[in-house]
Amino acid sequence: MTHAAPQKPAPDSPDVTIITATSPMTPSSHGGRAKCLQRLVRLDLPVPHTVALSFDAVHRIAAGEMPDVDAMVRSFPETALLCVRPSSEDPDWGGPGAILNIGMNDARFVELSDRIGAEAAASLYLRFVQGYAVHVARLDPDMFDDIEEVGQTGLSAALAAYEEEAEEPFPQDPAEQLREVLRSMARAWEGTTARLLRQARGAPADAGLGLVVQEMALGLGGKGECGSGVLQLVDSVTGLRQITGRYLSQSQGREALERKGQSLYLTRDPRGPSLEELAPEAFEALKAHAEVMRRRLRAEMQIEFTLENGHVHILDGVRVARSPRAAVRIAVRLAEDGIIPPQEALMRVDPHSLSELLHRQVAPDAPRDVIGMGIAASPGAATGKIVFSANEAQASAARDEPCILVRRETAPEDIRGMHAAVAVLTERGGMTSHAAVIGRGLGLPCVVGAARMKFNMRRKQLVAEDGRTFRAGDVITIDGTHGAVLAGAPEMIEPVLDDSFQTLMTWADEARDIAVRANADTPADAATARNFAAEGIGLCRTEHMFFEEDRLTPMREMIFADSPQDREAALAMLLPMQRKDFTELFRIMEGLPVCIRLFDPPLHEFLPTSRAGQRDLAEALDLPVSDVTRRVEAMGEYNPMLGMRGVRLGITVPEIYDMQARAIFEATLDASRDGAPVVPEIMLPLVSAKREVEILRTRIDAVAAAVRAERGAEFTYRLGVMAETPRACLRADEIAQHAHFLSFGTNDLTQMTYGLSRDDAGRFMSAYVQQGVFSEDPFHVLDVDGVGELVAIGVARGRQARRDITLSICGEHGGNPESIQFCRALGMTYVSCSPFRVPVARLAAAQLAIRDRLGENV
Repeated sequence: MTHAAPQKPAPDSPDVTIITATSPMTPSSHGGRAKCLQRLVRLDLPVPHTVALSFDAVHRIAAGEMPDVDAMVRSFPETALLCVRPSSEDPDWGGPGAILNIGMNDARFVELSDRIGAEAAASLYLRFVQGYAVHVARLDPDMFDDIEEVGQTGLSAALAAYEEEAEEPFPQDPAEQLREVLRSMARAWEGTTARLLRQARGAPADAGLGLVVQEMALGLGGKGECGSGVLQLVDSVTGLRQITGRYLSQSQGREALERKGQSLYLTRDPRGPSLEELAPEAFEALKAHAEVMRRRLRAEMQIEFTLENGHVHILDGVRVARSPRAAVRIAVRLAEDGIIPPQEALMRVDPHSLSELLHRQVAPDAPRDVIGMGIAASPGAATGKIVFSANEAQASAARDEPCILVRRETAPEDIRGMHAAVAVLTERGGMTSHAAVIGRGLGLPCVVGAARMKFNMRRKQLVAEDGRTFRAGDVITIDGTHGAVLAGAPEMIEPVLDDSFQTLMTWADEARDIAVRANADTPADAATARNFAAEGIGLCRTEHMFFEEDRLTPMREMIFADSPQDREAALAMLLPMQRKDFTELFRIMEGLPVCIRLFDPPLHEFLPTSRAGQRDLAEALDLPVSDVTRRVEAMGEYNPMLGMRGVRLGITVPEIYDMQARAIFEATLDASRDGAPVVPEIMLPLVSAKREVEILRTRIDAVAAAVRAERGAEFTYRLGVMAETPRACLRADEIAQHAHFLSFGTNDLTQMTYGLSRDDAGRFMSAYVQQGVFSEDPFHVLDVDGVGELVAIGVARGRQARRDITLSICGEHGGNPESIQFCRALGMTYVSCSPFRVPVARLAAAQLAIRDRLGENV
């Protein structure tokens, strides 16, 4: 690279300006790359002379209004070659590829041949001809396929091929070359395909593009060491301190990464030669530059560099690409080194990405043979053999064979199979379907709503979207993070919750101002919740406790009982089991609040639907099969989700709630003997009228009095309501007079407000979101306008009637960062979510509190 002092372009303006320490530019006007180069210039790093074009300038170029390119070229040394790179506001939005060696022509070829050698000069010229032909002149890249020669012979052939295809000689004027490159890149950015691609990456439709025109450091020829490479101080996957990157002699741009087989390691390595050995002074300078960038730019940066005759030139600096694991470790390390404060470290980690830390994932570089797509209902990835029933899953687990449970949709009777499986795939369902909710609670990878695949349950076949058939026993992988079904067993990476994760979570807990509980139905769920530092259980769905083998038969006997006395006899068998469950939950939570929702689903869910299952039940109950069939048919409902379930069941079949209340109170006394006093929270589901609460509170108080008398011991409990019907929100002032707390069950509330089946909405929800009917799936992100207004009414009216009432949300939205924002704004006491989403909620709540304290818009 020549070091002659460049002339300032005339005219100079904020839209086309040399990058200096004081140039007027921001990421929102010139893009992130231009701003980063300015920061490098301010650090006095060896950055080649660069001119930046603003978003407005590039937009005008696309419209046909070209800036003074001749003046731009004059600002560079006369013999300099140039490159043009994109500079978007966010590097993840992409952009057109860089064009190198602009200004190369016949005259420059002669001059460079004398300076760096004819072969190196020919290589530079050939690369420019090929890049210009394909990306600027938009010629067919196949035109170069027959050119096998390299050096001057290959260059001559390429120039001839260009002239034949373009019907004109290759342009020789550097200003004309630059003008066409700028026009091509500007128009490429504003094309329909590019716009759709960047919108898919989260960019706004009108996102702007800046361009930077930079003097080339050649990296070829020369008398000293020449080449190019990239260097960073951390590993992108682990986040550990480790110099990584590659260097390739006689190369340009990012060729060192593209030709890894030929490139050198950076540090000494037994596997091959390294830059540290080849050019130790340049290597030490690069390390020093990288450390300066880390501390002064307050981020781990990747340097793109070129060596020209042993001298280092920094062409670009970008934030290091990072896995979720690395993002946490990098942010914490920067804070521990005093480079950024802990609050800023918290803001640098995406809460959604934490889910990937808690589960196994398909390795980022692993080949992916995708056979189907659905809704990413529960994160993580797992590989196993296909099974088509819960019984098959249990048998597979007994053989220590990992299996994937494949169902059209899951029902409560499938829970045993879900516990046995390593992942679940369903044809139907959405974000709050049975499979999705249970999968997230268990930390089980789950893809639901894979409707473009064919599920042939009778033949035990799964047909991929491309027509391939998979049978029971075939191995597939469920990627619940991305909603993909893969053939075979790709490489996995294991979850690692290291000290950096724990440190980040400690900082999050210090910053947040809303409590986070977990939805936990079993002792195993509760233990997971404690491991993730949940501040109690916000929802324990007791019905999931009744599907174990030893509990299902007495449950069915209770359903078939003809009198209250017979029901009580059957339930007496379940009482000690429930008491044991609750005692264990209380002991695991060690004095933290435990909110237990009484029995919710319709009773027919506990009855077999197949003829074989009904025969087995008839045999167990010593009844004719016809009696069993008639009872099953009689208990069917046209719309079970709006039928006899929840509090309605508690009023019409009160023996169930009596038994559960007794089990809770006896467990309270048992657990309190060994540890901190327990104050259980009992929640009534599906309430819509205050009278329902009055009736059941009277019965529960009576059970409490009986247990106190029998045990000779005192205890207290809190009674609350799960507000999940629109009427409960509208009449919250009446209901709150009889309740200690209101917990909004947003799964059912969304379903009832929209009139949408949460199990079936997945079939068409993606089309609705794509066409803008809904901005987001309302079962995934809380609809703050519709459902949220009902919640806000319920909060206001409930608080009006009872100032000390506890308010919370316990639907699956409780783990969603966007929904937590809404809950904080309403002043709720806590949110509750699946155990594996507790860290996500803790971090999201901390970030919201920090933004509020900094006065930013949340």
